[in-house]
Amino acid sequence: MASLANVLPEGSARRRVDPERWVPRFVFVAVLLLVATPLCLIVYQSLIDRPLYDGHGVLTSQNYSGLLTSRAFLEAAANSFYLAVVSTIVATVVGVLGAFCFTRLELPGQRWLRGVMALPVYLSQLVLAFGWYVLYGPSGYVTLAVQRWLSDTPWNLYSILGMGVLAGVSQAPYVTVLCSSALSLSNGSLEDAARTTGAKPWRVMTTITLPLMRPSIFYSALLAFVGGLELLSIPLIFGAPSNLEFFTTFLYREALGQTSPNYGMLGAAAVYMLICVALLVIVQQRMLGNTQRFVTLRGKAQRHRATRVGGWRFVIAMLWWLYLAISVLLPIAGLVARSAVQFLSPLVSPLDYLTASNYQQLFTQSEYWHAITNSLFVAGIGAALATAFVALVVLCVQRSNFRWRRSLEVLCLAPRAVPGIVVGIGFLWLTLWLPGMGVLYGTLWLLIIAFSMRNLPTAFAAMAPTFMQIGRELDQASRACGATWWQTSRNIVLPLGRRAMASSYLLLFVSFLKEYAAAVFLVAPTSQVIGPTMLRLWTNGDFGPVAALSIVQLLLTLALVMVAKTLGKGK
Repeated sequence: MASLANVLPEGSARRRVDPERWVPRFVFVAVLLLVATPLCLIVYQSLIDRPLYDGHGVLTSQNYSGLLTSRAFLEAAANSFYLAVVSTIVATVVGVLGAFCFTRLELPGQRWLRGVMALPVYLSQLVLAFGWYVLYGPSGYVTLAVQRWLSDTPWNLYSILGMGVLAGVSQAPYVTVLCSSALSLSNGSLEDAARTTGAKPWRVMTTITLPLMRPSIFYSALLAFVGGLELLSIPLIFGAPSNLEFFTTFLYREALGQTSPNYGMLGAAAVYMLICVALLVIVQQRMLGNTQRFVTLRGKAQRHRATRVGGWRFVIAMLWWLYLAISVLLPIAGLVARSAVQFLSPLVSPLDYLTASNYQQLFTQSEYWHAITNSLFVAGIGAALATAFVALVVLCVQRSNFRWRRSLEVLCLAPRAVPGIVVGIGFLWLTLWLPGMGVLYGTLWLLIIAFSMRNLPTAFAAMAPTFMQIGRELDQASRACGATWWQTSRNIVLPLGRRAMASSYLLLFVSFLKEYAAAVFLVAPTSQVIGPTMLRLWTNGDFGPVAALSIVQLLLTLALVMVAKTLGKGK
């Protein structure tokens, strides 16, 4: 009797086993579980009167009403919004000015200015916060030097205004990157037309350039505001000494600083934070309105020309170098100096206190050495696994006929509205509640899973545009020759998108290496990574090892970036 494969027309058996039918479904379920499960557990915990792992919780609204009547929580929420507003104003003004100056003006050393401006993108905010503390804190090197000449310093980093300025400085490079991309793609003929009518550079910028940048400005301002809300490092380092509480520090202390945490109120606070961020995303979409009003790049578009500002170009460049030296270069130099001495003060010569003990402590004590190697494992292996998984997601969204591919895209982008500290709490409760998940607690694999969920939008945004540019006719030609969907994706689409995948890996590696907010809830003594270890050392007052560990993390990140640039040169 002939087999069914011989009876059916050629290709029928192949279609029955074509992964196009089951891979998108598997990916959809995996993304749904990865994103929705920890968030649903947070919501569920906020609605019951006892820890969810107890198994006998009763539904209640007391957690929400208790928070709304808690003076400590309301003050923390108000402080967070004040901090976010200040940081957004600073980040938007500095970032937009940076994008305009580096993209539209002829400045000496422009390439170096752009590189230094983007440096905080690759650094952990913990590292920058430590550097600012070493220099500009109450006992900082610059603070003590200024106090020798003045009765008091003109800054106070222990205030919300001071912390907001620091947060804005750390967010400004992201605004610059986003707005620079928009400026590079804009049609220069509109600005040239204004100049031919006698418009000065300032008028061209305010009447043409900035209005057309409105989508990127709104989007980057939203990111800066969300970043200010979910910021943990600066409020923890500078807010704790002045008894200032914020959204993130409230969650941090309630979860880790209490012998018997109130899990219900903790879940309710996390839900309030999620709602705030989600509303911001909706507002951003409403404010942009009809994005077609901002389209200028069409057929026969003209590239922009750099504006000549004469002798002012040296003044503008010097002002930018001064800003970057104060905000980025000097704090890094301060960390380097602090890591090499026992005591750093302008009152004594640092040469008298040189020591290698801080670095010896890192490389001779197993707990610190394991933190470094664990971070490299999580960043190296985790970024590779996450890149491969998101590549599958992009294939399902853009190159398949999956019915729910748009819902899959929304799910993949949803974590951009989830703060890192909420991700950590959600996955912590997931290991406590879901049977079988407890074996992951305290392992590096749990960190990889949590970091992957946190950075899904980053990887998707890095790969999706490139995959979208690959013509559909290539898929159709391959399928016409008898190839399956998976064979087409594996042999044509993925090889053409390998550069985007490499960029995604680089971004994820850096993000995994510097992640700390989610990790503080998930690490155990055997799975320590650099971020939580630095926080613990800082709490114990071990400033020298903190500076040394910060420099190690910085060198690891810069080494990867340099290797990536070397390998990608000319491609």
